[in-house]
Amino acid sequence: MTDLRSVELLKQLIQFDTTSSKSNLALIHFVQQLLESQGIDVKLKINHEQKKACLFASVGPKDVAGILLSGHSDVVPVEGQNWHSNPFIALEQNGKIYGRGTADMKGFIACAIHILLQASQQTLTKPLHLCLSYDEEIGCIGVRDILQHLSEYMIPPICCVIGEPTLMQIATGHKGKAVFQAICTGQEGHSALAPQFTNAIHVATALVQSLVETQQQLAQTGEQDLDYDVPYTTVHVGKISGGKALNIVPNHCVVDYEIRNIAQDTSEHIQQTIQQHAALKPFQKFIYIEEINQYPGLLTSPTLQAVKFMQSLLPEAMPLQKISFGTEGGLFYQTLDCPVIVCGPGSITVAHKPDEFVEIDQLLQCDRFLQKILASLQ
Repeated sequence: MTDLRSVELLKQLIQFDTTSSKSNLALIHFVQQLLESQGIDVKLKINHEQKKACLFASVGPKDVAGILLSGHSDVVPVEGQNWHSNPFIALEQNGKIYGRGTADMKGFIACAIHILLQASQQTLTKPLHLCLSYDEEIGCIGVRDILQHLSEYMIPPICCVIGEPTLMQIATGHKGKAVFQAICTGQEGHSALAPQFTNAIHVATALVQSLVETQQQLAQTGEQDLDYDVPYTTVHVGKISGGKALNIVPNHCVVDYEIRNIAQDTSEHIQQTIQQHAALKPFQKFIYIEEINQYPGLLTSPTLQAVKFMQSLLPEAMPLQKISFGTEGGLFYQTLDCPVIVCGPGSITVAHKPDEFVEIDQLLQCDRFLQKILASLQ
C-alpha cells in the first residue's frame, strides 16, 4: 500500500493559519522540530519584525550539487468566502483534501517534508534541500530574505523544483510582474468653476487611457509567446480611488496597475511606452509613479539535461508547459543560475477560492516523483 504520510502531514499543515497578514512561525517551528528530530540540518532566517521566517533544510553532502525543493508557507485570506467546511481544518472527502492551502501550496510542502524525512534515513551521494518562504502571495517578498544566504548553505543545485500546483506537469516558464502606484494630483476648487482647476481624476483618466492604448498595442503588434493562454504582455488597472464630493474638484487620485510581461519584453520598456502616449503628455507633471513591487519571469530552456531528466521521472505523455501565474522561480534562477522548473500537485484553478482542495491521487503522484528524485541522489 502506498505510504499516506504526506496526506497526514498536509492535514497538520492546514491547521496553521498562515495567511500572509499573519505570522508563519508556528508552522515553521513545527517543521523545524519534525526535521531536527530526525537529525536533519535546519536553518531559519527570521524577518526584522521577528514574526515570520524562511526555512532551509538539507540532507546529504555539502560539497556537491543536488536538488532543491521550494515552496511558500503563506496562504491567501478566507474572509468573505463561502466555505462549506472550516478552511483551517482539513476535510477528507471523495478522494480529496479540502482546506486553505491544500493546492496552493501546502500539498507540495507536505510531500517535500515527507521525502526529506525519508532521505534522512539513507546515505546520499548528492544532497536534497528544502526551502520554505513566506509572503509569496503578496509579491514574492519573503523569499528574498533567504536567497542572499543560499550560497552559504549549498552550492548551486542541479535543478530547483518550485512546487506550485501544476497537476504534476512540468512548467518551464511564466511571466514576470511589476506593480505600480500612480499618484495623480490636481487643484481643489468649487465644481461651478471646474475648468479653472486641474482635476486629479481627469489626470488619472488620461493615465488609464494610456494604459488601455498600450495594452491594445501589445495585443495587436507586440511580441507573442503562444505557449501562454494570453500570449502577450498584459497591462491591467486593478484599483482607482479619488475625490471627496461631487461639488469639489478633486486634488488627489490614486491608480494601481500592473504589468505582466513575457520574456521578450521588460516591464521597464513597457513603462516607458505607457508614459510616451500622447494622451498622457499634457499631464506628466501631475503624475508621480512608484514601483511597489516586482518579480522576474521564468524561462528555462526545455533542452537542458536537467529538465529532460525531471521530465523522465514523470509518466509518459506529460508535455512541458508555461503557466499564467507567477512564482518565486525567476528569483531562484537569478540567485542560483541553475535550471528551475515548476511542478506540484493540485490545480491552480481551485487556488484562492472557497473549498480549495487537492486530490489525494495528486499527492501520491508527487510522492512518486520525489521518490524517484531521491533515488537519483543515492
